[in-house]
Amino acid sequence: MLVIFALLATGTAAVAGSAAPVSYDYPWCVYGGELGPSGDCSYETREQCLASASGRSNVICSENRRLLFRQQSVQQPQAPRSR
Repeated sequence: MLVIFALLATGTAAVAGSAAPVSYDYPWCVYGGELGPSGDCSYETREQCLASASGRSNVICSENRRLLFRQQSVQQPQAPRSR
C-alpha cells in the first residue's frame, strides 16, 4: 500500500513539475482599486473586461498599456543621434 502511494506521489509531482507557467498579455485590463498599477490583464475582449469591472468600485476597463507601449515603440523609428 505504501509503495502505491509513493508511486502516485511521484507521478503527480512529475506531471505538476512539467507544466510551464503561461504568461500572455491580453489586450484588455481592469485597472485600479486593489489591482495596483499593473492591473488585471486577462481579458481577450472589451466585453469581458467591462463585465469584470462592473459593480466594482474604483476600477476601469482599458486597453493593455504594455501592449500599447510595445506597438508604439515598434511603429516609431528612432531618430539618429547626433554627436
